[in-house]
Amino acid sequence: MSAPERCDDPDILAERILARVGPDLVVAAPLGLGKPNALLNALYRRVAADPARTLTIYTALSLQRPRARSDLEARFLEPFLARQFGADYADLDYALAQAADRLPPNVRVHEFYLQSGALLSSRSAQGDYISQNYTHVARDLAARGVNLIVQLVALREGAGAPRISLSCNPDLTLELLECMAAIGAPRPLCVGVAHPQLPFLGHAAEVPAALFDLLQAPPALSALFALPREPVDTAEHAIGLHASALVLDGGTLQIGIGALSDALVYALGLRHADNARWRDALGALDTVGSTRALASRIGGLDPLVHGLHGSSEMVMDGFMHLRRAGILRREVYDDLALERVLAQGLVTTTLHAGDVQRLRDAGVLPARVDAAQLARLRAFGLLPAACVLEGDALVWPDGRRLPAELDHADTRAVLEAWLPGRPLRGGRYLRGAFFLGSRDLYAWLRGLDGADWDGLEMTRVARLNQVAGAAAALDALQRRGGRFFNICMMMTPLGAAVSDALADERVVSGVGGQYNFVAMAHALPDARSVLMLRATRSAHGRTGSNIRWSYGHTTIPRHLRDLVVTEYGVADLRGRSDGECARAMLAISDARFIDALVADAQRAGKLPRDFRVPDAWRANTPRRLHAALTAARRAGLFPVFPLGSDFDAAEQRLLPALAWLQGQSARGLPGWPALAGALLAPGRTVDAVTALARMRLAAPRGPRERLLARLLRGALARAPRSP
Repeated sequence: MSAPERCDDPDILAERILARVGPDLVVAAPLGLGKPNALLNALYRRVAADPARTLTIYTALSLQRPRARSDLEARFLEPFLARQFGADYADLDYALAQAADRLPPNVRVHEFYLQSGALLSSRSAQGDYISQNYTHVARDLAARGVNLIVQLVALREGAGAPRISLSCNPDLTLELLECMAAIGAPRPLCVGVAHPQLPFLGHAAEVPAALFDLLQAPPALSALFALPREPVDTAEHAIGLHASALVLDGGTLQIGIGALSDALVYALGLRHADNARWRDALGALDTVGSTRALASRIGGLDPLVHGLHGSSEMVMDGFMHLRRAGILRREVYDDLALERVLAQGLVTTTLHAGDVQRLRDAGVLPARVDAAQLARLRAFGLLPAACVLEGDALVWPDGRRLPAELDHADTRAVLEAWLPGRPLRGGRYLRGAFFLGSRDLYAWLRGLDGADWDGLEMTRVARLNQVAGAAAALDALQRRGGRFFNICMMMTPLGAAVSDALADERVVSGVGGQYNFVAMAHALPDARSVLMLRATRSAHGRTGSNIRWSYGHTTIPRHLRDLVVTEYGVADLRGRSDGECARAMLAISDARFIDALVADAQRAGKLPRDFRVPDAWRANTPRRLHAALTAARRAGLFPVFPLGSDFDAAEQRLLPALAWLQGQSARGLPGWPALAGALLAPGRTVDAVTALARMRLAAPRGPRERLLARLLRGALARAPRSP
């Protein structure tokens, strides 16, 4: 393989690709952030305009900016999107066409994970969706005739060959190439597009430049897709608070993205930095003490003095905040013997007197140093980096020649004098397969240096989402105390989870890695799977329970049931009978729906006919929840944007008002009195002037704008205000 051919014009690059690959393009593009939008758009336009060509795209999570559905939404979104993404952001043409069911007949798009809820009405997206575990994608895609891989990369120019990092997406590319080679499939054309804002990350993410056949390095590209950080409400903060008590100090953390994950990260930070107030808030929520009792058995109530290790398919803002807070600091080492002595507490990451013998007894230090052992020991900081091997002698940096036998008295004496006080090297505090988040996250990643840069590794998803193969023992040890947090939409009282699709089998998102993490939690000796969900949801003006006796689709089968968290507490379902599971889930359900669920359980024989609902369950109401956290929120805890916000102050005030308007409109006829009241008697609010100015309605022109201004003023007066 030679150095990649350079071509910085996307249209010329598209023509070269078509000339090399032929009329039928079968393209693999990374999940999420790693897609080169401009290049994919150039290819799409050429194929769409030429019926003699075909284009098949295999990918996941084709990110799209939100679209306004009304005049008010457009007034809010357009300035925000211009600020968030820049005026020149290039959306994916194929994704826009797919969402509108307007893909030309010679273009097909197969995704294994959809942007959540965005494609429920797209027949082409629903029909061409492929349901797969994340870890199976490369295996299955290898036989699909892929002839082109396109990927955003980070580039460092310098003397000699350029350095290339797969950065945000080392998750599948290398494994796909290996799987194709293993079955004798032709190697696809590999095209890298360097993005100047993409963080350069090393270790497994750095690849030889010769991996790519073509390389584009334009001087500028549209901004990276940055997710706006979501508001977190009282119920979501309560879920995060309960969940944070399940985390084991010194353990391992996997988390996803969204408001519930932000709430968990915030609560972990509070547990660590302000433990007394964290305990007070948890006590106010956990009136019967069930969460605290479970924490004493499998989690913890104390600060995280030993820290956590991150092992997560997705790296998002939460990990940045945990690192900054000093929580994400337990490092793991890719050496089974070394990891064992660390897990047993025989040594720490800073070495001390007497550790030479302990390391020798545990097999970390070998009897004799050969070339392979020399490289290993230098990599972990157990020998000086400048130490070399000459024949049977170790040559120390100061020129001393020592026997290569570590039990020799002379060598042992030098090593015992040199090692104490030195830190181990090569540890990783966080491993991920892809990253996606805010602009702050990308800036943080770009600014990493020293131990912060060296301790973060982006790698293959197969390395993270399972424990299998030759490295299984090491992976299991590194992920000790694993707490794998995932979000689901609904649960049954018997422990089945609904996370990716509706009862009619329309796909909301995808399985992704959720099944992998749930199964891995059962495979590891001290790990737990934790599924988080709100107890209720509101839609079209109606509130319903997210705990359903049965549902027409299942993502996680009930035989893999484990820990479930709602705003009302934690249900421990592992190894429990159906009757015990039903009781545990009912105890964390919303009181408004408990009686119906009890009746279902009794009809199915899961609860006795004379079962009576305990009084404590009747207290599971939003009113009690808000009351429990009122004092903490008045003291400044549990803010609406716990990890920061991409919205300015006026926008943060507008969000609940626009949500109130949307909710009343969704109710249909029952919502009209509230809307009419907002219109006819808007009232006055302190910050209405600023909010109206942000919506270009401070000086309305014409009847329509005057109507919108009155309606918005009324919504601002009626919508709940942020604490």
